[in-house]
Amino acid sequence: MRTTTAQGAVRGPRPRGTRAAGTRSRCRWVAQADADYVAYHDREWGRPVHDDRLLFEMLTLEGAQAGLSWLTVLRKREGYRRAFALFDPARVARMDARRRAALRKDPGIVRNRLKIDSTVSNARAFLAVQREFGSFDRYLWGFVGGTPVVNRPAPGTVRPRSALSDRISKDLLKRGFRFVGSTIIYAYLQAVGVVNDHARGCFLCPPAPRRTLK
Repeated sequence: MRTTTAQGAVRGPRPRGTRAAGTRSRCRWVAQADADYVAYHDREWGRPVHDDRLLFEMLTLEGAQAGLSWLTVLRKREGYRRAFALFDPARVARMDARRRAALRKDPGIVRNRLKIDSTVSNARAFLAVQREFGSFDRYLWGFVGGTPVVNRPAPGTVRPRSALSDRISKDLLKRGFRFVGSTIIYAYLQAVGVVNDHARGCFLCPPAPRRTLK
């Protein structure tokens, strides 16, 4: 769920109902009549991601969102892809001070010096994780044994962080990553499907486990 950041900014509108764009029932954070939000919710949010490039992309976007609305970042996604070499971590890691200074003038991204610099340093840390574990995918999914955490929360009750996000955040910080606080990381885990927080009543909420009689 698009929750509040550590800075307190709201991650998207919170309409009363769970319906948005058509007759399907969706999670409450999906803004009614907003095609970008609906498409992101329906096609990406909560779906397991195992591609390292996309994992780096979402980690960058979640960090860029800190203090802003998620919709602001979502609408700049193509700008980020152009600016950061389609999120190829090896190419991003080589961006020098001159290139980073040029990006601070790019209206297609969030022009915050710390966030731009952290994208480059995070790319270097990302590459170090790949070297150690073989892939960032193996590192990240290792925290949950390769199986998504399915919560099936009641509408409007998703927490902003968890013991899992605390643990991953702490480890990432040790490895030199920035903009990876627990709240940001929990949203990241939701985004890449490590955590599935589609609410009960949402058409994408996984069914409850069947109980068997003994």
